[in-house]
Amino acid sequence: MIEKFEIKSHDGPGRIGKLNGEKTPKLFYKDELKIAPSEGSAYNIDKEIAKFNIEETIRLAEENVDKCNAAVIQGSKYINLRIECMKKLEEIGYNIFIVANSDELLTNPRELVDIIVNLRKNAHPSSILIFTFAESSFMPILTYMGIDGFLTDSSNYYSHLKVLQTPTKAYDLNTYKLFDEITQEEIEEKNVECLKFVIREIQAHMENSSLR
Repeated sequence: MIEKFEIKSHDGPGRIGKLNGEKTPKLFYKDELKIAPSEGSAYNIDKEIAKFNIEETIRLAEENVDKCNAAVIQGSKYINLRIECMKKLEEIGYNIFIVANSDELLTNPRELVDIIVNLRKNAHPSSILIFTFAESSFMPILTYMGIDGFLTDSSNYYSHLKVLQTPTKAYDLNTYKLFDEITQEEIEEKNVECLKFVIREIQAHMENSSLR
């Protein structure tokens, strides 16, 4: 299912646009996306297994194209497989994509850059790339590389780890005693507010061509 996306301007490879009337880059909430089922896999696996998982992902995405508006780019650590997966999903009729294994990519910066840059370079201009589990301090550079959105689920994920997000750093509250008492729900709420601020900050920088 294709969603209407219009590019307004660029800051490097990063794009300011409108998705169904909303400014991008943006935060995506769970109820905004109907993500097609996919065959997930670990990041560091054999290429043959990654190929099989892509075939299954394509099959599942095709079966659900009339019900879903987003699909998952699988391919593990293999750039060519990621690109192949994305292009086949575009052909089926998707233009909103979740980048799989985002959490593991964050621990492999060189591969993270290679994969995101190559996906953006090979994607159709109307295709939206969404990153999951991003720490807020990584969001500006990810946006500059071509990521168009971030899932707010990361706020819940980090709150269960007792990690507080700020625009410049993630704080493990077991180590950094910033609060005398704080609940998981309160951490999640603060993390969501941080994401909202960082997105506004990113948008303002992009409008002034100063994101880099």
